[in-house]
Amino acid sequence: MDDTAIEHMENTRKSDPSFALAMAGEGEIVRIFNVRKNNNLHERLTSMGLYIQDKIKIVRRQDGGAVLVEKGGSRYVLGGGMAQKINVIRCGND
Repeated sequence: MDDTAIEHMENTRKSDPSFALAMAGEGEIVRIFNVRKNNNLHERLTSMGLYIQDKIKIVRRQDGGAVLVEKGGSRYVLGGGMAQKINVIRCGND
């Protein structure tokens, strides 16, 4: 990989505000940004009623990365592996 490609990757990383759902803090409101390289996970989330661009609240986190999230009064438990593959963006504590 040449220097230009490395610089582009670093700039993209700096400008991309998304991070893994597993890293979000309790009480935080985040927006689902994307699901990384996993069509089955995307389908599973959709079947649960969770979609790209949805705002969700982090109710509880566990050490293994598992999270309890809330959307529209419904709560969902997502395992650590799932939470690592879901990228989110901070929205504040609305």
